Amino acid sequence: MASLNKVMLMGNMTRDPQLSYLPSQTPVVEFGLAISRKFKKQDGSQGEETCFVDCQMFGKRAEVVNKYFKKGEPIFVEGRLKFDQWNAQDGSKRSKLRVFVENFEFLGKGGGGSGPSAAPADAGGDYAPPEVPYNGGGTDDDIPF
Repeated sequence: MASLNKVMLMGNMTRDPQLSYLPSQTPVVEFGLAISRKFKKQDGSQGEETCFVDCQMFGKRAEVVNKYFKKGEPIFVEGRLKFDQWNAQDGSKRSKLRVFVENFEFLGKGGGGSGPSAAPADAGGDYAPPEVPYNGGGTDDDIPF
C-alpha cells in the first residue's frame, strides 16, 4: 500500500528558535509555529482558530534558521510528521506529533509582502528536493485542453 507523509505550513514563530547540538555535533533547532485560519460562522460573524505546531530541523539549515529567525517572524516549512513517545518523570507515557522540517523558505515581513525567497545558497542541508523529469519543453500548443 502506498503512503505519503508530507506537510507544508506557513505561519509565525511562537518563540525564538532553540539551537542545540547532538553528541555527533549535528546541529538541531526546535521552534514553534502558529498557523491561523479565518472563517465565516453560520451566524455571519468572523471566526478564527489557531493551530500551534512544534517543529524540529537538523543540519546546517538548522543553524540558518537559528541565525535569521526570531519570535513572531513568518516562515514557510516543508517536511513530514513525526510521532514521538517517551516516559515522563512521573512514569506516565507521553506523546507528541511534530513536524520534521526538511526545507524552509524566508517570507517577507507581515506574511510575505515581497513573496517567498529561497534560503541562502550557503545554507547547505541534508535534504534535496526530488528531481522533476524534463518533459521536452513544448509550447502552449502542446497542452491537451
